[in-house]
Amino acid sequence: VQLQASGGGSVQAGDSLSLSCTDSRRTFSNNGVGWFRQAPGKEREFVASISWKSARDYGDSVKGRFTISRDVAKNTVFLQMSSLKPEDTAVYYCAVNRSPYGSRSINSYKNWGQGTLVTVSS
Repeated sequence: VQLQASGGGSVQAGDSLSLSCTDSRRTFSNNGVGWFRQAPGKEREFVASISWKSARDYGDSVKGRFTISRDVAKNTVFLQMSSLKPEDTAVYYCAVNRSPYGSRSINSYKNWGQGTLVTVSS
């Protein structure tokens, strides 16, 4: 498995949670990385992305609450989530972009992790 996402769990509304995505093939330093999520019965949704030079982009529903960052030395990308809401409940996936840049387009990502479940209760 190339990408390993972890850190999911069950929390209360208003809590914080941090997700990690580790790349065993060390492609993070040269490629953009994105986080997406998929709630039951819904399409996969863009959450955040970070380019190889750490330019960041966020989906409108998480802007101001989530922060994406990367640790190149550890081949890891993080998603710090705060002020969580029940509507944030989903399986969260990380993915490596085909280019050095981040993107909101699912089709621009080539490798996907297995996902980690985040459940936010009210």
